[in-house]
Amino acid sequence: MLWLSSTKPLTAIAIAQQHERGGVGWNEPVMRYLPEFGQGGKESITIRHLLMHTAGFRSADRIPDELPWDETIAQICAAPLEPGWIPGRQAGYQIVSSWFILAEIVRRLDGRSFDRYVRDEIFLPLGMNDSWIGIPPERFRGYADRIAPMYATDIRPPRPIPLWNTEKGCAICRPASNGRGPIRELGRFYEWLLHPEGMAILKPETVRELVQRHRVGLFDHTFQHVIDWGLGFIINSNRWGAETVPYGYGRYASPDTFGHSGAQSSSAFADPVHELVVTWALNGMPGERAHQKRAREINSALYEDLGLVAASSRGGSEK
Repeated sequence: MLWLSSTKPLTAIAIAQQHERGGVGWNEPVMRYLPEFGQGGKESITIRHLLMHTAGFRSADRIPDELPWDETIAQICAAPLEPGWIPGRQAGYQIVSSWFILAEIVRRLDGRSFDRYVRDEIFLPLGMNDSWIGIPPERFRGYADRIAPMYATDIRPPRPIPLWNTEKGCAICRPASNGRGPIRELGRFYEWLLHPEGMAILKPETVRELVQRHRVGLFDHTFQHVIDWGLGFIINSNRWGAETVPYGYGRYASPDTFGHSGAQSSSAFADPVHELVVTWALNGMPGERAHQKRAREINSALYEDLGLVAASSRGGSEK
C-alpha cells in the first residue's frame, strides 16, 4: 500500500537520529546545514519550524513529482518566504517541501541516499522488511501484484492515478509521501514508538520529545483548522472540534494520541493511554469531505468495537 503523508514520521525519526548524534539542533537555522536554503527571507527558519509546519514557504510544494532530487532541493531552496510570515508564529502544513529539506540534511550529514538510510536505520532494524521510501525497480517487479494501485474515486468510474501505480512512480524517493509497504509493518513502527526501550534506533526520551504537544492552538492556514503538532507528528486535536478536525483519530482517542495520516487514504496512530496502535490504508481517494467523514467513523468504530469508549469518556482510566 501507498502511505502518502503517513510517511512523514519516518523522516522525523531520521532527523531525530541526527539530533541524537550531535549533528542537528532543533533550534538551529536550516541554512547552517544547507547554506543555499538561506535566501528569499528564509534565513531564520529552524529545524523545529520544519517539523511543526510553521516555516512558511508553501509555494515550494508545487514541484513536479518526477523532478530529480538535486533539482528538487534547488527549487525548494530558491522558494521565498510567504509575505508577512513570521516563522514559528504562524502555521501552514507543507505537503512535501520541508520534508525534502529534512531528508537532504540527513543525506549530507550521513552520506547515504535518503531511501537507503531509512532502509538501513529504521525499516530493517524494526523488521519492516517490505517497507520502502522508493521501491527499487527490481524489487517492484518482484512484488508484482502485491503492489496496490491507487484510484481517484470522486468520479465514476474510478480512475487510476497514473504515476503512483507505475514502476517509475514507486521508485521515486519522496520523504513526505512515497512510503510503501504492508500496513501492518507501519503498525510495527508505532508499536516501537509506544515502547522504544531496548532498541538502538532512538532513545526513549527522544521519542517522548517528538510526540509531545509542541505547537498548540495555532490555526493551520493549509487545513483551515486549529491543529496541534509534535515534532513531525499530529497530536490529537479533538479539543479544537472532534467532528471537524481534519485527519484526526476519531471521537474517542485519548488526548496524548499521536500519529500521522495520508491524503484521503491512510491513518496511523498510537494511543498511549489505551496501549492501542491503529494503522489502515485504503486505495480509493473519494475527495476530502467524504474521506474525513469515513476516517472519523472508522477510527471511532474501532474504539467502540474494542470497548474503549467508556474508558475514554472517563479520561482513559481503564484499558
